[in-house]
Amino acid sequence: MDTDFKLDTVDLRILRVLQADGRATYDEVAAAVSLSPSATLRRVKRLEEAGVISNYVALVQPEAVGLALTAYITVRLEKHSETHKRKPMDAFRASVQTWPDVVECFSLTGEMDYLLRVLVSDMAHYSRFVMDTLLKHPSVQDCKTSFVLDRVKQTTAVPLPESKSR
Repeated sequence: MDTDFKLDTVDLRILRVLQADGRATYDEVAAAVSLSPSATLRRVKRLEEAGVISNYVALVQPEAVGLALTAYITVRLEKHSETHKRKPMDAFRASVQTWPDVVECFSLTGEMDYLLRVLVSDMAHYSRFVMDTLLKHPSVQDCKTSFVLDRVKQTTAVPLPESKSR
């Protein structure tokens, strides 16, 4: 993302509309932010080119495709591993990219090194992932899991400032 890119009040309003409905037409966005459709199109393209808007996606409910169990797994890595020519963290990061059950991975401060969000169909699926994939990775020393009981809040919208001037 262009770190010198400055968002103004209109940009923030456009982002709010698109975060609420990524399929909104330029006419709909324009009406919501009091601009012409052509001016709105130019601004959205500028936001995309600057990397402020990185993607448009369809959000799929995991349960609708048979992924009824969400697990958050904290992972501690071996700090030095002689089995890798690369550092353990590099090997782990590369492996995570190939694991489809892992939908998010964050590097952490503190006692554990990574936090994984894993979507699986059931406990048997979870057990296979942990035993056959995660714990067999040579960089992994330990992991701890918490299971989601209920989704209290879920959003993909980034909290935007109320107003910002150029």
